[in-house]
Amino acid sequence: MIRPLADADRPGIFTVVNQAAEAYRGIIPPDRWKEPYMPESELAAEIAAGIAFSGWEEDGALQGVMGIQPVRDVILIRHAYVRPDRQGEGIGTALLDALCRDVDRPILIGTWAAATWAIRFYEARGFALVGEGEKAGLLRRYWTVPERQIETSVVLGDGRWFGGTK
Repeated sequence: MIRPLADADRPGIFTVVNQAAEAYRGIIPPDRWKEPYMPESELAAEIAAGIAFSGWEEDGALQGVMGIQPVRDVILIRHAYVRPDRQGEGIGTALLDALCRDVDRPILIGTWAAATWAIRFYEARGFALVGEGEKAGLLRRYWTVPERQIETSVVLGDGRWFGGTK
């Protein structure tokens, strides 16, 4: 079942994010990796910055989480993670579909350039990479990330971003 997550769900969000982010270890640049990947203080700051998380819950436990954040004239999909033992079961797709269903503006997603599996996931669901020349400007305009992360990330957009429909 997909449901909006509340403050009481922070420990579960923390667990899912950090378990799933292990996939980045040794893939993203070593200077961008930290332990834990998303500390509790960072999770709290992201929620305070307006990210609303939804989660896939089964048997009382979160199996996947994904955030949505309105920023200016776009919607950002943020922090999309599924427990490693549940990946490939459609949880990420269901969360993405649920979060994107009723938005009224273009959707952008940022991820690590080296996370080819994540890029393929979004491309298979109708998102496309923005041009390398546009990427840095978008990351500076819509995200609050360090320059090093801008250098090592990509941005994908939905059909609305590219002038089409959803």
